[in-house]
Amino acid sequence: MALLEVVLDDQNNIVVQANLSQVVDKVRQLRQVSWCVTVVVLSDDPAFLAAFAEWSLKGRLLVWSTRLLVVTRLPLPELHHLHKLLSMTNSMLFVVDDTLEDTRCSVFIHLPYTISGTKAMKVASWTTHQGLALTTHLPLFPDKFYKFLHKPTLSVAVDQNHIRETEGGTKDDMLNFLAQAINFTYKYVVPPDNSFGSKQTDGSWSGLMGMVVREEAEFSADPLSLSIARAEVVDFTMPLTIQYSRILASRGLPEIDPWGFLFTPLAPLVWVAILATMLMLPVVMFLLSSSFSRNDSKEDNWISTFFSLFRILLQQDYMVSGWWWRRLVFAVWMLMSLVLVKSYAGTLMSVLAVRHIEQPYQTLRDLLDSPSTTMIWHRGSKNVEYIKSVESGIYREVAETESRGGIKYQTLFEFFHSADTLVRRGDHVLIDIEIIISMIVSRDVSKTGRCDFYLSRERLLPSVLALIGQKNSPLVPVISRMVMSITEAGLYYQWIKQRIPNFTTCSFPPTKITVSTSLSVDNLWGMFVLPVTGLTLSALIFCLEIITHRIFPV
Repeated sequence: MALLEVVLDDQNNIVVQANLSQVVDKVRQLRQVSWCVTVVVLSDDPAFLAAFAEWSLKGRLLVWSTRLLVVTRLPLPELHHLHKLLSMTNSMLFVVDDTLEDTRCSVFIHLPYTISGTKAMKVASWTTHQGLALTTHLPLFPDKFYKFLHKPTLSVAVDQNHIRETEGGTKDDMLNFLAQAINFTYKYVVPPDNSFGSKQTDGSWSGLMGMVVREEAEFSADPLSLSIARAEVVDFTMPLTIQYSRILASRGLPEIDPWGFLFTPLAPLVWVAILATMLMLPVVMFLLSSSFSRNDSKEDNWISTFFSLFRILLQQDYMVSGWWWRRLVFAVWMLMSLVLVKSYAGTLMSVLAVRHIEQPYQTLRDLLDSPSTTMIWHRGSKNVEYIKSVESGIYREVAETESRGGIKYQTLFEFFHSADTLVRRGDHVLIDIEIIISMIVSRDVSKTGRCDFYLSRERLLPSVLALIGQKNSPLVPVISRMVMSITEAGLYYQWIKQRIPNFTTCSFPPTKITVSTSLSVDNLWGMFVLPVTGLTLSALIFCLEIITHRIFPV
């Protein structure tokens, strides 16, 4: 227990304000080290009570766990300056009437989010004969924010995209759930810059953050990423979800791989195995020939044997003669060649119908290695704050690209237009949390009926998303409790699926597609390159032999 007194007699207003500021600081220190605190203020001076209310709000003296009891003999009309303090805190007003022989006391509460001048609600009375008697079903120090009694209208901060979605017929399920559970109606307020908000050079905040900080809105209906700077000026509810950022880029047009006939039907390791076998068999046959017969023959020459194996692989005719083991080796090789050729031919027919779709930007490093590509980041987001503050690593490299025009900052409302123009063109990419990327892709799929964008495999910068409310507002713990119920029941993800339909159809777009069309030169020009290259090389070797023969005649 602590007893603090502010003397008002014969002191000017500046001294009184200074003394009151010291008292508020001491009470706040006591509150911070105590588990449960009840502050009792006794005064019949309207000026003192008004100053106490001002300094309590300015110094954030009272949180919901701290109870405030104001005891005074002033009539209610003279206490209008206490309305905001008493309506937004866990407080009661104890008005003493000692003008009669029997002293009477009335206990009042001010309901939250009522305008100044609204009549206070009487919850109890006290007399010397009857004692304390409750006049309503409410207890003393009731939880006024658990469920509002009078259904106030709250200002809720949202961005322009939120407004556009609701006007388009999308239900604001989470906000409607909160409104029904806590018993309030709401009106939307949109920040002038239509951003989530960032800290300015003068210390102020822009966007949704600024509206909540300046108390122009009670809370934001759009989840924001948790950060230390934001948590210093607003209160966050329980997390709704954890999201990663990803790269959104335009899918390339279907391309034909002219060398698919060579590398796709058979894996490189298979080609290596074939070549190794063709080199190994002549050596084996040479050793066998040395063991069974000492007579050298043309058939036993390893170079001749290699080309014989090659002729069989190319399905050319070949007459096998000689020892039985030689016939056995060639028979096994013929069987292997038949399986390989048939497998190759069957796979090749499928390969010629395949089109490749380019998806080059899978990591941040891919973007940094492509100076011609511009990155679009969410203006005022936690991610932008991070890349601007980091001093080393890959995100520092990302921040440095801004000096050469490699970064643009846009609001969420601008994202949709940029995705349809700049990103679709192929020289820009969007980087933001998955839920926003999903909204962009979903809207595009619903509009066009096809998947024109893809998401990177790499996930970046995890973010904890939660709703925000005014600092030390008693409404935030109530909303936080509702948020926990929403997430535990799986409602949030269900509502997200309803808001972004068709997204899962493009979650993993294929990098290859098959088509049924006539073969053209575009499909087969790689096949013609090989014989042309072979003929050119053979012609050069033939010319070289003629020149060598003339210079060095035999």
